[in-house]
Amino acid sequence: MITDSQIILRLVLTMVLSGSVGLERQLQRRIAGLRTHILVALGSCLIMLTSLYVFDIYNRMANIDPARIAAGVITGVGFLGAGTIMRSEGGVKGLTTAASLWVVAGIGLAVGCGFYSAAMFCTALVLIALFFLRHLEDRFLPAKDRG
Repeated sequence: MITDSQIILRLVLTMVLSGSVGLERQLQRRIAGLRTHILVALGSCLIMLTSLYVFDIYNRMANIDPARIAAGVITGVGFLGAGTIMRSEGGVKGLTTAASLWVVAGIGLAVGCGFYSAAMFCTALVLIALFFLRHLEDRFLPAKDRG
């Protein structure tokens, strides 16, 4: 059984990791920023914690798979991300923000089940992709070829 201090640690770590991704999106003035990313990840973490809790309580009484609820989170966040994608004459906007929402949901699920190292490393990779790869795109790709 997960202790209260472990639950608090997981929720706070989720907030810090997803907040760092959300801050980047906020600084770029994207439709989903700091608060949205934190809320998506915290919801995912809480759902994973709830899945683990239910599994601990009922694992001897019924066939329960904690991963099934996590799969539902990923599907649901996909719909949320779809709402950030806009099509215009200039192309499609919001794909990166939709992807960042999806990945912070995964980060929240990872922290929720105690997979801290993967969550932290993934957050670092996401930040590299968002901060540094943008500069490479700006420098080496014409505006019409950027994603």
